[in-house]
Amino acid sequence: MSDTSVDVEARPRPEGQADVPASAGPARWRNPATWPTDVLAPLGYWASSRLLMIMTVFSSGENAKGEVHRLYEKWAHLLAGGSYPLGDPTWQYPPGAAGVMLAPKLVPGVNYVQGFVAVTCLADLLIVGALVWQGRRPGRTLGGAWAWSLGLPLMLYIPYARYDVIVTLFAVLGLLLLQRRPMLGGWMAALGAMIKVWPAFAVFGAPWGRGLRSVAIGFASAVVSLLVLVSLFLKGPFDFLNAQGSRGIEFESLPGSALLVAHQFGYHSEIAYRYGSLEIVGSYVDLIGKGMLALSVIGFCWLLWWRIRVRVFSAATPADAALAAMLVFVTTSRVISPQYFIWLIGVGAVCLTYRATTQRAVVAMLIGAVALTTVEFPLFFQQILAGHTGFTLLLAARNLLLLAATVLSCVRLWRATVPRRRGPDAGTPAAVPAARKDGEGPVTSATQPRRASDRTADQENAQ
Repeated sequence: MSDTSVDVEARPRPEGQADVPASAGPARWRNPATWPTDVLAPLGYWASSRLLMIMTVFSSGENAKGEVHRLYEKWAHLLAGGSYPLGDPTWQYPPGAAGVMLAPKLVPGVNYVQGFVAVTCLADLLIVGALVWQGRRPGRTLGGAWAWSLGLPLMLYIPYARYDVIVTLFAVLGLLLLQRRPMLGGWMAALGAMIKVWPAFAVFGAPWGRGLRSVAIGFASAVVSLLVLVSLFLKGPFDFLNAQGSRGIEFESLPGSALLVAHQFGYHSEIAYRYGSLEIVGSYVDLIGKGMLALSVIGFCWLLWWRIRVRVFSAATPADAALAAMLVFVTTSRVISPQYFIWLIGVGAVCLTYRATTQRAVVAMLIGAVALTTVEFPLFFQQILAGHTGFTLLLAARNLLLLAATVLSCVRLWRATVPRRRGPDAGTPAAVPAARKDGEGPVTSATQPRRASDRTADQENAQ
């Protein structure tokens, strides 16, 4: 075959034209010189870091894979026999979690733990691939792909030893599809919510109008379809509800860490294993638990008030709203496990995919909280259980950082989407800024007439 290639540097260029790198042209996968470096960089880091994470799972002994081996595999055997784990207080998951538990058994030639890691790794790859795909669209960035690729390894083996990466996949896909394919985005969010409830927040910030109706139809139809399916083939899909009401204050939660600090000053308490987590047992715990439930209700009311008042939507608003809602419920929860940060980093990565996001500082704070969490668990977990003052204060600092991130997230979401009331006519929303030319600024207002540029931005977001 004759060589017909021409040296790029030898080609004549018009005077004043800048050199264009080879990767700037269309990618031809048979020619590595044309592969886009902005894609190869995060994917290359993802591959190398995930290899280390997998090695950590299998080299850390039973501490790393114990939950998969002792709980997930046991549940998978029961589910394969046609029944949910009836009467098991550690089974606290919606009916869709059955699919996650059974999926590793479909991986050929490996044991259950190896199959679980393989399924989780595939979900992780799909997440980073979706973030890269979205980040290369006009008006988007690859910040989300980098946040996910860099943030997850900070948790060592935890992401590959819990099933939260798989759940996060559905939330990420739901958010990314919400504007272009609203019904499919609703489907994805619903499937995630049927595995763990929190992915339902992916649809919370969907813009008003026809798209919101499509999201609602997709979400509802997916929930109904899955419930009918599991009810036909498995016994006891709603037994998990029996284990929710009796849960107490888990020591890693905000009130739990406060009680640990109080223990340093004479408060008498102990840590006991109950309902699948390590809970604080002591005076006033029940009252504090009821107080946290009240704060969750207050947070939910604020979120509903925001939903009623919101008038300005940008391409980033659904992801920003999902992150704020998740932070509200995680912060006011009686239980905070390290794997919860997988959810937060996943949704935060979607936020960073949009230039218009209000949550950049919030995601940076969450990355810091992830680092502190890893110091707490698994590195110095036993020291905290033993009452070590320094590591107890570190856990409290992590929770204060999480609380600050929650407040900042809600404040920035409100300021960016709810117009201020001005002038004598308090019932009329303030003027809404016009959409920027890149389509990343505020793009809709439910009550204001819009210019042609605004309508164009709406159409771009709806595609």
